[in-house]
Amino acid sequence: MTKNRLNVKKLAVASLLCAVAVVGSTFSFMVLGSKCAPVQHMVNILCAVLLGPGYGIGVAFAASLLRNLLALGTLMAFPGSMLGALLCGLVYHFSRNIPATLVGEVFGTAVLGGMCAWPIAVFVMGQEAAVFAFVVPFLISTAAGALISAALIYSLKRMGLLRTMQEHLAQ
Repeated sequence: MTKNRLNVKKLAVASLLCAVAVVGSTFSFMVLGSKCAPVQHMVNILCAVLLGPGYGIGVAFAASLLRNLLALGTLMAFPGSMLGALLCGLVYHFSRNIPATLVGEVFGTAVLGGMCAWPIAVFVMGQEAAVFAFVVPFLISTAAGALISAALIYSLKRMGLLRTMQEHLAQ
């Protein structure tokens, strides 16, 4: 298979996952001033397992941008989703370990993304917040998304579809 055909397949899957993240953000809830969208974190983990860290960051950025343009999210979506996607993508790329990938998403989003959201909240949005103010809300959102993705990934794995999907995207 040619390299262009592979890229088209991966871009199609990435586009579909981006759409799922945007539509899924309509199922969000507020926690301590942060809009929590667990579907984004499920998408981050699926991108890590199916497409790799580069596509994961791209999908997280595109979904965050679309969510903000459609008034479905806040600027906090950028650091949380993108750092979670980066870390879980790298963990899966180097370990192929699904539980470690789930932890990578949770740590990347909650701790790293939560701390990186602070300057955006204070300097861009004019909110008063402590450095760790977004860690708990991001943790709730990403933990919910990690649980959803774990159920989905292990179901796909049990049915033998996960490996098939990965093989078709790697050809």
